[in-house]
Amino acid sequence: MKHRSFVLFLAAIAAVMLSGAVAKPAAADALADIKTRGVLNVGVKADVLDFGFLNPKTNQYEGYEIDIARELAKRLLGDPNKVKFTTVTPKTRSALLDSGELDLVIATFTITDQRKLVLDFSPPYFTDGIALLVQKSSGIKGLADLNNKTIGVAKGADTATRLTNKAADMGNVLLNFSAFETYGEILAALQAGRVQAFSTDGAILKYYEQQDPSTVILPDRYSNEDYGVANKKGNDSLRDWVTAQINDLRNSGALKRWQQKWGIYTENQSIK
Repeated sequence: MKHRSFVLFLAAIAAVMLSGAVAKPAAADALADIKTRGVLNVGVKADVLDFGFLNPKTNQYEGYEIDIARELAKRLLGDPNKVKFTTVTPKTRSALLDSGELDLVIATFTITDQRKLVLDFSPPYFTDGIALLVQKSSGIKGLADLNNKTIGVAKGADTATRLTNKAADMGNVLLNFSAFETYGEILAALQAGRVQAFSTDGAILKYYEQQDPSTVILPDRYSNEDYGVANKKGNDSLRDWVTAQINDLRNSGALKRWQQKWGIYTENQSIK
């Protein structure tokens, strides 16, 4: 009797393991899951003018990356409005993908080798560069002028690493950094003199320069930042589909037209 119970116990374990093995591929088909759900969950920025911006007058998201998200929803679900936007920050965007709360992140998310170890990315849909926002009265003209000074950066971004590497190439430039939860906090720190520069991608700084006329974005760029659509690692069907769509939007000229529409297109920032 004991032997029979033990055999039944082993059989039950085997059944559970087998059912899990059979179910796993279906669960991994993220593209099919989205179609069944009927809505595409996308993480976007709310404070990046002309990319992902929550317009306080309309309470609607708008910008270049919003156009991309709506086009993907249209192609996948037949309706550009079948997309649910969630505001993300550099600190939250990866976690929300990993948790499954978001299908995609289209939020000035730079493609890097390190990030590709844990997330999948589409081909680039825009190329930007890290820049510096400073007080006009500061006399700061570039990175060299920030030797032994403090730069405000966003938590979860790799801005500090990139600037440190650039400073090392320049020699004898020592940078200090202070990390903040939001871009608004960095601007406030710059205004209060707690940091001497606010650094992130130039496209992001554009909005904050407009918020404070006493500031200016310096002309130099200290990196090349390729923005890609990110999705959770292992969702291969979704990754492959998004890759095909971004390539098609690039080849058809749609990405260029949207860049021109939002005033962010320049010849030296053309899509790769």
